[in-house]
Amino acid sequence: MKNIFFKLTINVVKHPNKQKILFFLLSIIKIRYLRLCRRFIIYLVLGFFTSFSIYTIAIAESPHISYLSDSQLKQGQIFYQAGQFTEAVNAWKDAISYFEKHNYRRNQALTLSYLALGYQQLGKPLEADKVSHAALKIIAKPSSQSTDNLVYAQILNNQGDLLFSQGKIEAALVAWEQAEKQYQKLGDKVGEIGTQINQARALQTLGYFIRANNLFKQVTISLLQQPDSQLKFSGLLNLGNSLRIVGDYSSAKYSLENSLKIAKKLSLPIETQIALLNLGKLANIEHKIDVALDFFQKAANPNYFIFNQNQSQNQLQIQLQAQLYQLDILWQLNRHSEAEKLLQKIQTEIPKLPPNQTKIYAEIELATNLVKLSNNSAIHLPNSSIQAAKLLANAQHQAHILGNYRAESTALGKLGNLYEQTQQWEQATNLTKQALHVAENINAPDIAYQWQWQMGRILKIQGNIPGAIANYKQAFQDLQSLRQDIVAINQDIQFSFRESVEPVYRELVDLLLQDTPNNSTFQKQENLISARETIDALQLAELANFFREACLDRKTIPIEKIDPSSALIYPIILRDRIEIILSLPNQPLSHFPIQIPQTQVEADIKNMRQSLRRTSFTTERLTVAKQIYTWLIAPIIPTLTQNHINTLVFILDGNLRNIPLAALYNGEKYLVENYQIALAPSLQLFQAQPRARDRIQILAGGLTAANGELSPLPGVEREIQLLSQKMPTTTLLNEQFTIDKLQAKLQKPSYSIMHLATHGQFSSKASNTFIKTWNGEINIERLSRLMSDRNLKGSLPIDLLVLSACQTAKGDERATLGLAGVAVRSGARSTLASLWTVSDESTADLMGAFYKELLTSGVSKAEALRLAQLELLKKPEFKHPYYWAAFILVGNWL
Repeated sequence: MKNIFFKLTINVVKHPNKQKILFFLLSIIKIRYLRLCRRFIIYLVLGFFTSFSIYTIAIAESPHISYLSDSQLKQGQIFYQAGQFTEAVNAWKDAISYFEKHNYRRNQALTLSYLALGYQQLGKPLEADKVSHAALKIIAKPSSQSTDNLVYAQILNNQGDLLFSQGKIEAALVAWEQAEKQYQKLGDKVGEIGTQINQARALQTLGYFIRANNLFKQVTISLLQQPDSQLKFSGLLNLGNSLRIVGDYSSAKYSLENSLKIAKKLSLPIETQIALLNLGKLANIEHKIDVALDFFQKAANPNYFIFNQNQSQNQLQIQLQAQLYQLDILWQLNRHSEAEKLLQKIQTEIPKLPPNQTKIYAEIELATNLVKLSNNSAIHLPNSSIQAAKLLANAQHQAHILGNYRAESTALGKLGNLYEQTQQWEQATNLTKQALHVAENINAPDIAYQWQWQMGRILKIQGNIPGAIANYKQAFQDLQSLRQDIVAINQDIQFSFRESVEPVYRELVDLLLQDTPNNSTFQKQENLISARETIDALQLAELANFFREACLDRKTIPIEKIDPSSALIYPIILRDRIEIILSLPNQPLSHFPIQIPQTQVEADIKNMRQSLRRTSFTTERLTVAKQIYTWLIAPIIPTLTQNHINTLVFILDGNLRNIPLAALYNGEKYLVENYQIALAPSLQLFQAQPRARDRIQILAGGLTAANGELSPLPGVEREIQLLSQKMPTTTLLNEQFTIDKLQAKLQKPSYSIMHLATHGQFSSKASNTFIKTWNGEINIERLSRLMSDRNLKGSLPIDLLVLSACQTAKGDERATLGLAGVAVRSGARSTLASLWTVSDESTADLMGAFYKELLTSGVSKAEALRLAQLELLKKPEFKHPYYWAAFILVGNWL
């Protein structure tokens, strides 16, 4: 499912003394907010709807506005709300002519700013810019009249929205900050809150989700000081959905549940319906399917609410959204008979809607579901593809009439995708080209990349590889331009990223690495460089997705330039093979294809991970370890030997992150017996500063005693004693190991190593990645703050972070992404961590040996870890890889 950019909403209410603009709330990429104002019933659903929204705009009034102009303004609002942007623009033009003729400059300026929004929706950015500047020119600066200042603030708000929709996010943020200052001067707290919400929207889009979340919390503090109201409801709803975006699901639930309580208390049926809908989406993201279904069923049940006549149309539109979510869940649960009944009901309800944007996207959404179901052999829906084609064709036609070009591009592209699936290549090509043309004309890279990707697939299947590569590269470039807000493109980002973003990178790499006889040596090397850059960009995109924030403030330093005796190895899992890209210092890239189906690769990776349990048989373990060695290492051994390489730095792909490469086996020795081994999250995230060997001091924390649900770790005390015997160590144990005390100790600049021997978990979700202390958890966000507070005070970054008792989340195939997240977010130059919880005794021995070697002159961290692992390997009781292979070094290996 592809998602759409939506416009924001402008609300107006009456002031006791004069007509007053409150503020416009926002719609974000795929985010909808809900707001009820006294004059207009407006629904703004903050959340990640995959397809449709209700466009709304309300008009500031003036005692000077005649009946005619007032009617035109309101008619423009009605047209805009319905997604009929051409009609809205014409109505506002008439109103502007009237205001200009009668010298009502405030109303003229304000309506010009609305007109700019209409032009932007019609894909006319130049006209939008022109009238927006004209609006500001009429009221060039605030005057002594509060009405002028109020209109000026509103125009700044509108300008921020215009800039936002044009992708000029930083400029939009500045405009909203200026508007906030105007509202503050006027003492307009409501307007101030509105601009703060808009600023949070900009921060989200820029990738600063934590900052946006903090701003939403600040807004909520202001709201909580007020009695229960529609505004308070809206703020809590917005905050809850913001928290959902950043992955703080428990706090999101608290905010959304409180918004629901207010809606019920104030007897607001629409707000109640929307709160239920958003709680359903939260439960759905948390994979609480039954809970989500219950919320969606309540939101879609007309008997659950009492609506007045004016609310019925909006109620139907929200109900339809809930039904579409409900339909998807019923298919997932294989409750086919219920789903088919609901499908028939939805098909009956859609024609009742007026020809507006909501109806268009409902048709697109339903068509998407039908196409998905037509590919499921377990579900029999006669003529589902034909029904989908009719829905998409009708949606495209209505979108074109209404001038809603984003919707038109989406409908055209999905129709092209339907023809692609039925292998009708000519129609698929024409429709995809049309969709791409429309998207490019309105400067919508979030839509355009999808059709470039689609065109690349079509050309690839037809054998036009150069054409396919060109389209894939353009899709890749668009995704790179969107990387700062890539996490805001999809509904459930953890799921959709793998469906809608990751395949673009992988399929491009596949094309670039295909051996084409006509390619020159130069072209092959260029393709190799592009393939490496693409897979590296995927690693960064995955981390941005994990963090819900795109800012990874590290310098770009090519790893292979750091250590002349190291080799950088990219193993890439493709559908029909493994590709290994090898980078050696001062040499061109080389690659080694190994023809093996992805299904077998994934199966053997899983088998190897299972074989590392303590009770596994030697034959079972070594057989699969040798097989994977044959794929990943054997092809490059001659090159490594010839170039005297002694350190292997891997940037691992997919499930390869789940296995310890040290335990790969060549038939005689483990890989660690021949090479130092390190991992890097990405080529661009390496910190190259040398290690200061003469001033090593350790800050150690750990838990040895049971605490609540935490089991005791009796070996931790011996582990910390061993390292304190070798280096100066400050210890926080059990009750002393609290978050506050750890933070206080970290402020001292002398510590170069932080060693935490405590329970912890790595997960593919940041919310499930944490380290335990005596009085709570340190999650990714808290860890980042602890480290950044230290660095801001002039202390050097921690050189080494050791997490000796952590493990990856069970059942989570991408859990090691959490380990990479900790390594990056901590700010430490290196992270030494365990993939699974290991025996206390063996861990203490390994750590003691590691720190002993670390003090030796000329020994790198990677070599110290290798020697420590070899020491355990020599001991009969610890020779099994279970005891020594779990520990991996991420980051700076020097």
